Parts: sequence; structure tokens; C-alpha cells
Amino acid sequence: MAQHDYYEVLGVDRSASEGDIKKAFRRLARDLHPDVNAHDPEAEEKFKEAAEAYEVLSDPSRRQTYDTFGHKGLRFDGFEPSTPPGSLQDIFDAIFGGSDPFSGLGRAPSAGADVAAVVEMELSDVLEDQMREVSFEAITVCERCRGNGAEPGTPIETCPKCGGSGQLQQVSQSLFGQVVRAMRCDRCGGDGRVPETPCERCGGAGRIAETRAWEVDIPAGIEDGQRVRIAGAGHAGPAGGRQGDLYVQVAVAPDERFTRQGTELIARAQVPVTTAIVGGEVFVPTLQGEVAIAVRAGTQHGDVGLLRGRGLPPLQGGRRGDQHVVFELVVPTDLDPEQREAAERLADSLERQPSSRR
Repeated sequence: MAQHDYYEVLGVDRSASEGDIKKAFRRLARDLHPDVNAHDPEAEEKFKEAAEAYEVLSDPSRRQTYDTFGHKGLRFDGFEPSTPPGSLQDIFDAIFGGSDPFSGLGRAPSAGADVAAVVEMELSDVLEDQMREVSFEAITVCERCRGNGAEPGTPIETCPKCGGSGQLQQVSQSLFGQVVRAMRCDRCGGDGRVPETPCERCGGAGRIAETRAWEVDIPAGIEDGQRVRIAGAGHAGPAGGRQGDLYVQVAVAPDERFTRQGTELIARAQVPVTTAIVGGEVFVPTLQGEVAIAVRAGTQHGDVGLLRGRGLPPLQGGRRGDQHVVFELVVPTDLDPEQREAAERLADSLERQPSSRR
């Protein structure tokens, strides 16, 4: 699907309120729903695009990311639209409280919930891609019954509540009038069948909670607080629904030697006043060890030097940023008599000539 501006898709301006965005999507949902527009072969794609736009703009955090970085920023933040076939109902759940005002979609088994984990890293780790293992609690398919909820060797019967259809009919009122809605059966979870003898391990649920481990590829250049999404590594869905996703938040520990600004690093270096006067070099820390940086004659307190390519790589790949070095002049306080005499001679000499910065 081509990526269009989400605000244009919903027909609202960039300052639209949450209520305006919700109202716009309600209108488009009614106009574009595939079941209402069976004559339009593009209706379903248009509907999905509107649902994706609503999913982003109705979430304050995603909306801010989109406003700042556009579609690319959403991808780096791990966003994937939840509107492929089988999950359109999730949008209706969020907007209409679970009531699909068109009733023709039906319901596929719901997806499992997402899981969150945290990976801690040092600032120096950001220089290269990292492979880290994370452990987390997740609901997985029961291996004993293979997810069907029945004790091995025992039969699975037709659900007595829904008669095997997996759905229950309910008449309700919505803003579009009276509709008949098919809901998933709460007895069989929409499967249409129930075990005669529940599985001893999972109690008939077909899922159990256990600790899982996952290898996560952390890209170079990632910033503190950003997330990496691993599709299908979350909780298993009920009644055979797809697995949720794993979101790994990266916590980059602060390094007291540096201030980070995107790909740029800022460090400080103490410079003896005599070196600042006549020039020379001092050693400064970098993420890959100490290096020398030139100090020009006449350097003033607060002047900034530059170490090119000593910063951090961009998340998308490319050349590293630079490291900026703020020079802090150090004035000695414990001169011996000979040093004081030399300093006084220098002061007298400087006073006899016009001052100049360089």
C-alpha cells in the first residue's frame, strides 16, 4: 500500500483534536467499509488505510513520532499497522467498544497480547550492532494438548452453547441504527468445539505461561528509550489466534564523560593555561580510548575543538557523527617563587602590547 499523509487520509488538519480524529474515522468507516462497498474493489484497501491513519493519530506517542519523523520514524519505533485481514475488528473494538456497526466482517480468533522486555547497554555498545538475549514471561501453546485443550487421546465435542458455529447472534443499537452482530462464543472461544476431558497441564485452556528466551538484534545508533519489535514473539492468541509481538526497550546507560545529542557527542578537556597561550595538544576520552586533540595558540576558556567521526552512527546507517570537545582552561594555584617570577614577567610583557584574541 502506498504511504499517504495520514492527516490527508482522514481529511483533518494537523492541529485536529483527538475527538476530531475519531469523528473523521467514524465517517470514513461508514463510507469505506468493504461490506458496504462491495461494488468497489478498492474499498477494502481504502478502509485499511483509514484504519492505519486512525491507529497512528489517535495514539499521542505515535502521533508525535509521525509529526516529527514521518513514516520512517514510525518504522524505526517498531510500529506495524494492525490492519491485515483478520484484525480489522481490533479497530472497531477501540472505537465502537467492540460493536462492529456493519456486522458482516465476522471475527477471527483474537491475537495474543504483546510482551515488553528491557535490554541495558553501555554508550560504547551503540557503536555497533549488538545481539542480546532477553528473558520474559509469555503465554505459549500447551505442548501436551498442542493447543486444543483436550487431554491426549480424549475426544473434542461440538460446543453446546453455539452449536459448533463458534458465534452467538446479538441484536444491538448503534449510531447507524439496529444491527445484528455475530460475537465469538465465550464457551469455545470461537472454535466451535470443546474438550470432553480438559488437558491436565493447561486445564483446557490450550495455553500455559512459561519463561522464554529470545535473541534480539539491537541496531547500531539506537537511542535510550527506543524499542525493537519482534513480530510473533509475544503471547499466543486464544483459539489458535496469532501470537502477539515482543517489544524490547533499549536502556542506554549514561556515560558521565559525554553528553549525547543524536549522533554527536560532547566532552570536556582541561587545558593548562600555558598550553592555551602557546598551543599544543591534550588527550581527551572517546568511546574507543583516549586520543590527542590539537590546542591552538590563544585558545580561550569555552572554545570548542572537533574530533571528526568520533561520535555515534546514525540508526539508518552511514558515517558516524563527530565529537565536540569543550576546552576548560586550568589556572595553577601553587606556583613556586621561580614560576611566579616568570609569570609576572609574562604579565608585564603582555600589558605592554595590545591584547588580541588570536
